[in-house]
Amino acid sequence: MYPLRVLSHERSASLMRGVTPAGDALRRFGEELARQGAAQVGGSFTGLREADALIRTSPEAFLLGVLFTQGIPAERAWAAPYLLRQRLGHLDLQKLARDTGEVAAAFVMPPALHRFVHTVPGWIVDAARRLIAEYGGSASAIWPSGSHVLDVTRRLLAFQGIGEKKAAMTVEILMRHFGVPLTGAEFGNVAYDVHVRRVFLRAGLVAEDSATAVRDAAQAACPASPGTLDLAAWLVGRQWCRPRDPRCDECRLGAVCPRWTSLGVKGVGVAGRVPMSAPALLEGSKEQP
Repeated sequence: MYPLRVLSHERSASLMRGVTPAGDALRRFGEELARQGAAQVGGSFTGLREADALIRTSPEAFLLGVLFTQGIPAERAWAAPYLLRQRLGHLDLQKLARDTGEVAAAFVMPPALHRFVHTVPGWIVDAARRLIAEYGGSASAIWPSGSHVLDVTRRLLAFQGIGEKKAAMTVEILMRHFGVPLTGAEFGNVAYDVHVRRVFLRAGLVAEDSATAVRDAAQAACPASPGTLDLAAWLVGRQWCRPRDPRCDECRLGAVCPRWTSLGVKGVGVAGRVPMSAPALLEGSKEQP
């Protein structure tokens, strides 16, 4: 049995804030992306055909890609399993679980595979061990057809390096892009990502920047499947509703958004110089002997 959504009067009032023209426009954009089976970065995961193919054909590589999606651009994160396989010569779970030194060395090889070279390798090793011990070496066993969204989320949260934000994103990609038939879509969620938060705040869907407010607004805008708004809001925030110099007139929400562009959010991002793109990182890896 799964819980029914029983809301207090206060939460019901909070939910109504998400029922706005901007919320409706965001829902329509999300539904359009769902019909297209869009990947995490719109039409592609990485911009690299070989790396995209690995993510799409290997559930294990997809799960590793989820682990990489932190503190670096999305394209680079999703390309990382392919680049890791190039450096190691494999993505064999038994070897990943056993050869911890080789995994760590692959991360620090110039150019570095990730911003957090001392943390993510441990997540990779832990994931390999957990997949072997609990899922017969198959990541798809985490999300078998017919599973409930809450069960898949719970299984994902057991992996080191996956919190609620990544779990929500993963569930939505599984349903939207890979077509995995999960039940309980009404229990889906949007990732509490800096782009999503900024869009919800500036579009007037929330009155405050909090995980609860964003979740409630998503439920209000799309009760049957709140997670439908996840990629739509992320793309709006990344492409148009930028922290500086927002492109409101070009935005999918521009005609109905109140354009509260003076509002912003604080959160973890990619600081410093412009990070290396996935194609550039791949080219750099090719230069290694």
